[in-house]
Amino acid sequence: MRPPTSFGSADVSGPAPMMRVCSASVPAPGRPVNEDLVFRFGPLVGVLDGATVPDGFDTGCVHGPEWYVRHLAARIGVAEAVRPAARLTSNLAAAILAVRADHGGQCDLDHPGTPSSTVCLLRDCGDQVDYLVLCDSPLVLDVGGQVSVVTDDRLDTAMAELRRTVATVPAGTADPVARFRHAVGIQRERMNRTHGYWVAAADPDAAFHAVTGSVPRRGPAALRRAALLSDGASSAVEQFGLTDWAGLLDLLSDDGPAALLGRVREAERDHPDRLRRHKPTDDASVVFCEFEPAG
Repeated sequence: MRPPTSFGSADVSGPAPMMRVCSASVPAPGRPVNEDLVFRFGPLVGVLDGATVPDGFDTGCVHGPEWYVRHLAARIGVAEAVRPAARLTSNLAAAILAVRADHGGQCDLDHPGTPSSTVCLLRDCGDQVDYLVLCDSPLVLDVGGQVSVVTDDRLDTAMAELRRTVATVPAGTADPVARFRHAVGIQRERMNRTHGYWVAAADPDAAFHAVTGSVPRRGPAALRRAALLSDGASSAVEQFGLTDWAGLLDLLSDDGPAALLGRVREAERDHPDRLRRHKPTDDASVVFCEFEPAG
């Protein structure tokens, strides 16, 4: 396993107090690439989780998920630099549109398997913090001592419906590989559809379907801590039950992001029966932010 990448600790100065940021991101054991990406551009931090392409499936694209998340992160940074006061949805849409051009006309961007990624963003605006969550990379917030999680559960809903649909196929009519291929085909048909789920891919309109909001930086309901997670990291709570969301923030505060990811890897080894998806292990990433109380 490659060592976690980390931003270390950093400060955002200005009229508001400091935001300290640290992160870790590791690929799935035995995999040569990490399709997650963590980044920071000044007051903006983010986690992207590229959708792994199952073996044997076409994407219509000469690039892959790792290429897509790196280009999307870079384009988000450019959009934020050009329009720092714009809504996160607008800058994400601009970034997705710019990545379309980065494909250079080599790819079929209307293909249902075109590279895609979840998006979780947090931006310190001084008096408030804005956030955006698209697909299944959750955001955990400690606001005034009350811990809550911001999720986009449309993928989970679509996957539950998909499992029910596949379950109606008589077991003797298709081998497991054929059933899996059928399931992936149905999932792709529901991507970026009104009654399906939304993810960053080739359609900039997906950005405007993200879950968004703001929390204050000042007063008794001020934001104290935040964690941006790929689903490989959120599995600590959602799949393995190692802790609750408040405990996850405490673990990050006390031991740091790398410790959380280490516990996830242990759980993947010790409790494979609790995995929800076909992959035995996953890339895992977290960005952790701590905010000093405002004066």
